[in-house]
Amino acid sequence: MLDTCTASPALATPAAVGRRLGNELLEPLHLVAYMSDEPNDALQALGYEGYWPGYFAARSAPLGRVPAEVVDALFYNFAPGEVAACIPACWDVATPEAALEAHRQGCVAALRRILGDLADTPEVARAADLAIRAAMNAPMEGRILYAALRSLPVPDEPLTRLWHAATLLREHRGNGHVVALVSEGIDGQEAHVLQALDWGMAPADYGRLDPLTPAQLDAVVDGLRERGLVDAEGKFTPAGRETRNRIEALTDALAAPRTTACSRTRSTNSPPTSNPWSNASPQPATSRTRTRRHRRHTTRGMVCDVGLGVWCWLMALECRCGSRVGGGRGRRRS
Repeated sequence: MLDTCTASPALATPAAVGRRLGNELLEPLHLVAYMSDEPNDALQALGYEGYWPGYFAARSAPLGRVPAEVVDALFYNFAPGEVAACIPACWDVATPEAALEAHRQGCVAALRRILGDLADTPEVARAADLAIRAAMNAPMEGRILYAALRSLPVPDEPLTRLWHAATLLREHRGNGHVVALVSEGIDGQEAHVLQALDWGMAPADYGRLDPLTPAQLDAVVDGLRERGLVDAEGKFTPAGRETRNRIEALTDALAAPRTTACSRTRSTNSPPTSNPWSNASPQPATSRTRTRRHRRHTTRGMVCDVGLGVWCWLMALECRCGSRVGGGRGRRRS
């Protein structure tokens, strides 16, 4: 576990801190939105049929009733026509405000099921306070979806606040990732192919490429091959691997929270030594828990495994950075 009070300078760079905070600790809390039944059930209770109409309604809701072209450009990696099949028709079912609230309630319900009695502990409240500081301190420039989410009121209830912070940081990183992809001339479907290759998968087996016909997928791969990024066997070339690495490095750099103002002098305080998550007794997941081919892990395992990490890492960050980590709840918007 990374201890920012004692970590080496190489491990405590802003990019490393951003990657650790977003990718490894807080993103799994956000992922209940896609990996658990409760959010989908809540959206279906509003009248959405199937998964994708509710997905586009809930995720784009902070933007308001914007055209499909705006959502398509911002979400970046959906196949042609996927967004337009759901927007603006999804607003005939429910308002953006109703979709946003139903989705949030469903996500928090999923976390409560997974965490059980831990959901209402002081440790969760403390983690939520510290996470929201980092989430509200990140730069907004050029990050449209993150900015839209940050314009929403910060929830009072601790577990809801923790999920909101995780969502803010996840979308902040996602907005930066789009910038990195654009800078390398990689479009949305090409990004999926590069991700599949990075995971050692054939593009045809990567679930997010399912909407493409075989001919369309072949054309995407052929385009990458013509640019020297993919070889004749459908694997990374050295140039392709370098391109992928540059994209990830820039994404990490853009996702780094503003920790440069933090004192680099080691605090006399110490991170907590107790394990508030050691007695976790999460409630069992329902048999209907959704799985997806392009994700090889379960929400329950991720959330329970990162519980201790969220708590100790954020407390260590406070130890190192003190009150200058960010704006905290004092920056809540109404």
